[in-house]
Amino acid sequence: MFFIDTLEIAGLGNRSYLAGGERTAVVIDPPRDIEQVIAAAARRGVRISHVVETHLHNDYVTGGLELARVTGAAYLVPAAARVSYERVPVHDGDRWEIEATAGLALRALATPGHTPHHTSYVLEAGGTAVAVFSGGSLLIGTVGRPDLVEPRLTEDLARAQYASAHRLAAELPDETAVLPTHGFGSFCSSSQTEGESTTIGKEKAANEALTRNVDTFVADLLAGLDDIPAYYTHMGPANAEGPAPVDLTPPAVADPEDIAARLAAGEWVVDLRNRVAFAENHLAGSFNFEAEGQLATYLAWLIPWGKPVTLLAESPEQLAAAQRELVRVGIDRPAAAATGEPADWVRDGEALASFPRATFADLAARSGDGIVVLDVRRASERAAGFIEGSVHIPLHALHSRIGEVPAGQVWVHCAGGMRAAIAASLLDAADREVVAVDDSFASAEAAGLTVGAP
Repeated sequence: MFFIDTLEIAGLGNRSYLAGGERTAVVIDPPRDIEQVIAAAARRGVRISHVVETHLHNDYVTGGLELARVTGAAYLVPAAARVSYERVPVHDGDRWEIEATAGLALRALATPGHTPHHTSYVLEAGGTAVAVFSGGSLLIGTVGRPDLVEPRLTEDLARAQYASAHRLAAELPDETAVLPTHGFGSFCSSSQTEGESTTIGKEKAANEALTRNVDTFVADLLAGLDDIPAYYTHMGPANAEGPAPVDLTPPAVADPEDIAARLAAGEWVVDLRNRVAFAENHLAGSFNFEAEGQLATYLAWLIPWGKPVTLLAESPEQLAAAQRELVRVGIDRPAAAATGEPADWVRDGEALASFPRATFADLAARSGDGIVVLDVRRASERAAGFIEGSVHIPLHALHSRIGEVPAGQVWVHCAGGMRAAIAASLLDAADREVVAVDDSFASAEAAGLTVGAP
């Protein structure tokens, strides 16, 4: 008997796994906040004997080193990964017994492509492969992107991804479950596909890495690569150095005078409330990154790395959840924080700010009025269609390019509303008159707007 528990890291679009038998278990690609992993093992009543990394991650800070230290587990890291700490170096074909009485073992398969040292791990029960933890190699309907290590290696790694996918397909039974770390919204995936589960057999029938010839696959893969979040450049080095234990204690409390001083100093003050509440009233100069959205990804992508951040939250619970999200991407300690509502954060006598929200139908009704339509989607999204006459500045570039936004009232949109709300808060903080379009782009054409294509 064996079990496999999936630990969702939804904000980053990743999954970690706990797999084992009645007494012992292995953890694959753990998040930095290891408490949930320890709790999952406690619920199963198992001891964590091995902690495994498929690769040095580029999109989050690992909790593997600390988890291994706390539990006494062996820490397995691909041998070719250059790290500054002691670990069990993993080579192709290495095998570890997880629980002898259950016939459970873990076997390493070199699957370079996402990184040069990437390794997948096959879970065997009674000598039969039952699952493969494929990390950033074979994903659901796609593969991990090959361009996160070094531009000169990208094409070679893309070809390696193809070969690795074919190795997994050739060596594992069709019924083997494929359990990737990336691909559920992570920018480590080369494309975003639908699906919550898959097998080797399903991927052989549908994954382009397994249904196309290598040259066509590589050409299409390289052509479809999307923007790389700026903070990724800091994740690999942090994971190679060895991340420190996290400190999730509450930050220092900021009063209105302190918040005003931080804003005046150019620090980032981030309001975690939902975009509807923020638009209605907020502290002038603050930025809106919804706690329920992809907080870690977009805040880490946009903020100048290392700049102090003060968090404004509705409740201590919302603040604590945001801290947990942010340590996963290396934003370890907020400079300060406050909870409550905007009236609690503003100095006496100072007014709160606000801006309107609208739909694409509202935008269509204003067409021709000399307004500025700003599209903050990524270039790959815009390539599929855009509102004619709109200005394009991707959200991740907007903070440094606000001066390029033409004069006038700015109606800002994305694909669904979340990124438009972030963009609207950046523009509002820069004293621009802004309207946030909180609507699905799919409704733009139906609203009467002319949607063109390049």
